[in-house]
Amino acid sequence: MKNTPDKKLLVIGYVWPEPNSSAAGARMLQLIQCFQLDGYDVTYASPAQASEHAIDYQMYHIKTANIELNNTSFDEFLAELQPNAVMFDRFMMEEQFGWRVEKTCPDALRILDTEDLHCLRFARQKLAKGNNKVIRHVDKINLIDDHAKREIAAIYRCDLTVMISRYEMQLLENEFGVDPDILMYLPFLLKDIHNQYPAFEERMHFVSIGNFRHEPNWDAVLQLKTEIWPLIKKQLKGTAYAKAQLHVFGAYPPKKATQLNNEQQGFIVKGWCEDAFKELRKGRVLLAPLRFGAGLKGKMLDAAQCGLPAVTTSIGAEGLFEQDTQANKTCDISDDFSEFATLAAKLYSQAEKWQEYQNNCEAFLKNEFAFEPYAQLFIERLHHIEENLITHRANNFTGTMLRHHSMKSTQYMAQWIEAKNKHNTKN
Repeated sequence: MKNTPDKKLLVIGYVWPEPNSSAAGARMLQLIQCFQLDGYDVTYASPAQASEHAIDYQMYHIKTANIELNNTSFDEFLAELQPNAVMFDRFMMEEQFGWRVEKTCPDALRILDTEDLHCLRFARQKLAKGNNKVIRHVDKINLIDDHAKREIAAIYRCDLTVMISRYEMQLLENEFGVDPDILMYLPFLLKDIHNQYPAFEERMHFVSIGNFRHEPNWDAVLQLKTEIWPLIKKQLKGTAYAKAQLHVFGAYPPKKATQLNNEQQGFIVKGWCEDAFKELRKGRVLLAPLRFGAGLKGKMLDAAQCGLPAVTTSIGAEGLFEQDTQANKTCDISDDFSEFATLAAKLYSQAEKWQEYQNNCEAFLKNEFAFEPYAQLFIERLHHIEENLITHRANNFTGTMLRHHSMKSTQYMAQWIEAKNKHNTKN
């Protein structure tokens, strides 16, 4: 494929990417590398505060810029950069900056990365409050709220939205009637997939991992502490595996999380780790009792990359595995936490079944998440839209209409806030 180094991509990030802290950070870096494969020069800009766990941007050949919300300085920055494509990190960034991009660079491709479908995640989270059930099914009445209206409007306003989950693509098409011409399935994209994994006998302990700032992860830790871990310990009592511990890893652990640490119970809150893969290669079974959430769960792929079998819920397996098939399966699935604990104890102690799941890891990853095939499909899709941009946008009349009306209201609100901020500064 012909490279054109003069092509410029501007990524407008909700946060600065932290691949070692969250799946979202790893996902963003993978998308950027797709553009770089096509010869794009990449600038990453964000209004967020600097992050202590952010990547080394120079090492990845990424330029950076700090930008402000509701400030015309962004327009000047954009006019000078003149990007060929702009990628919005989550719908909130499209809301804030989309009208400015259209005003200053109307011919730039507009790409949205939802990370996960926020409206689905928030609807499930709302339904999960006040009970201890796993929430997967959400009827349309509960799904349609302000998050859904804002997020789907942003999808329409963009030329292409990349979806990390086939399940969520189908939901958008079937429940909301979104045209598949403005959607593309693009999962996590993995390189250097291999099968050199530590063996069953070389591993110890259960592990859990996830950024504590992500509400589904914190809820999962609570389920482990109160529901699941006591049952696992009870089932392993009196066996050769009675001394097994649960090691809980995750960035930004709050005090309420570290206070759960109890060495006598074998519940060890480790918190941040510099190298997640190193820790996952030590563990024998990953536990991911997610009750709500959306997207693909990066922890499940990280575990597979480390040859680490897992036990999760239908939420954790969504878009990855289905309960009625064993093809390339690397985990057990249950939404009943009593059964979840039984499956975990058996997987931890039964080497034959454990080995079967580990043997599936390489094929699972190569068949579903190899970087090169998906990157090439993505590049080809972008080229097709770029070459047919006028027709592509004309066919998306709903998006054109929303840009005309919604963007005007957003523009006027942003200009009002900017004027107010200037007035307050003077006084």
